[in-house]
Parts: sequence; structure tokens; C-alpha cells
Amino acid sequence: MAADPPRTNRVWTLPNVLSMLRLAGVPLFLWLVLGPEADVWALVVLMVSGVTDWLDGFLARRWDQVTLLGQVLDPVADRLYILAAVVGLAMRDVIPWWVAVSLPLRDVLMWGLVPLLRTRGYTALPVHFLGKAATFNLLYAFPLLFLGDGEGTVASLARVFGWAFAGWGIGLYWWAGLLYAWQVRKLLATTEPLRRAALDA
Repeated sequence: MAADPPRTNRVWTLPNVLSMLRLAGVPLFLWLVLGPEADVWALVVLMVSGVTDWLDGFLARRWDQVTLLGQVLDPVADRLYILAAVVGLAMRDVIPWWVAVSLPLRDVLMWGLVPLLRTRGYTALPVHFLGKAATFNLLYAFPLLFLGDGEGTVASLARVFGWAFAGWGIGLYWWAGLLYAWQVRKLLATTEPLRRAALDA
């Protein structure tokens, strides 16, 4: 059940630098959305983020540069972009606040499971396909919803497809979270807890 251990503890690898650049784009994206409302540039930032998201994982595996830092930065960047997008869309009244709240709420659930995993010697469980599919849908939904915040045929089509991706994304996001919680429950039931000295190490 445990994920494969990272092959290196290096920090300055190209995949890690790409992940850092993705993280640096989060406040830029949010400023573009809420400040000048430069939606075209905000969409460019989102698209660049999507490309680098695929590229850093591909290069890390291809060049044997999977690192502990990279395994942390990649999902953190995904979640911060999702959070920034839902906050921006909600503050622009493009989506209702219940949608904006539902996604971070799921991440709070995930963070709450980490201390339980640590009692069994785990820091995380393998990323499930459902979680990747949810992130894929959401990262397509947000640009379309931004495009749909306007008038005309293109905006109308973008709005329809954006909400379709958003609906699937939110559903899969929570489904993956509940599946993860179930896996943690099974792990707690079938694995002996670590001794206190091991937990404090």
C-alpha cells in the first residue's frame, strides 16, 4: 500500500524547479483575476501551469529524478491552483460560494488523516486514479468558467462545458477523498501502531 520511496533527496532538479515556478504562478494568477481582471493572462498562467504539471512528472520519471521534495511540491501546487481558482471565481460571482467551500473542505479532511497515518509509519498513501481524474476535470473547468463569464456564443458554450467539467471534478474530488479515508480506516484496522519512540523520531 505504501508508495515507492523517493529515489533521491536532491532539491535542485529541473522537475523541482518547474514545480517551484508553478507555485510562484499562484499569487500571480490570483492577482490577475482579482486586480486588473486580466482573464486572458490568467488563463495563460493556468495553461502554463498545466503544461509544467505534466512536464515535471514526466521528466522526474524519465531522468530518474523523483525526489521527496517533488512528491510534496506537485500535489501542493495542484491544490493551491484549485484554491486560487475557486476563490477568484467566487469573488467574481462566477460560481456560488458552496462550490468554493466544498473543495478546500475536502482537503481539510485529507490533512486530518495525516496524523492517523503517522501512527502506522506512513506519511501518505499512493495517489489514486480518481484523484488524478478529479484534478484533470477541475483544471479544465476553471479556464472554461472564466471564459464563460461574458456574452456571446463562445461564452455560452464555455459556461456549459465548464460546469460539466466542474460537476464531474467536484464529484470525483470528494469520491477520491472518501476512498482515501476508507483506505486509512482499513490500514488502522490491519496494522499495528508504531511505538512512541518511533513516532517521535
